[in-house]
Amino acid sequence: VQLQASGGGLVQAGGSLRLSCAASGFTFDDYAITWFRQAPGKEREGVLCISNPDGRTYYAADSLEDRFTISSDNAKNTVYLQMDSLKPEDTDVYYCVADPLSTVLPHLFDYWGQGTLVTVSS
Repeated sequence: VQLQASGGGLVQAGGSLRLSCAASGFTFDDYAITWFRQAPGKEREGVLCISNPDGRTYYAADSLEDRFTISSDNAKNTVYLQMDSLKPEDTDVYYCVADPLSTVLPHLFDYWGQGTLVTVSS
């Protein structure tokens, strides 16, 4: 089983990034993919979740709905997190996780990927 997160980097405030989470080793359509983020010394925070195969989405906070979008390419077993209008406070390591449960809340998720660092400069 592998969840490969990528797409992080350094961007100026107001800019955009698209993160990818490529999954392999399990039946993609049976799992929801959730993005979490965590800064050093802070608790992990849910961001967005997408259910497969129905594509239903779950936001961790209303404030993210006008800036972040999640989508799934089931043919590629890949989930994308499009982040627009980025702010310095979005600076975190972003992780993708997979589980049959669709949730942005803390949970004992089945599979975790390694993180990808997003840094937003002011």
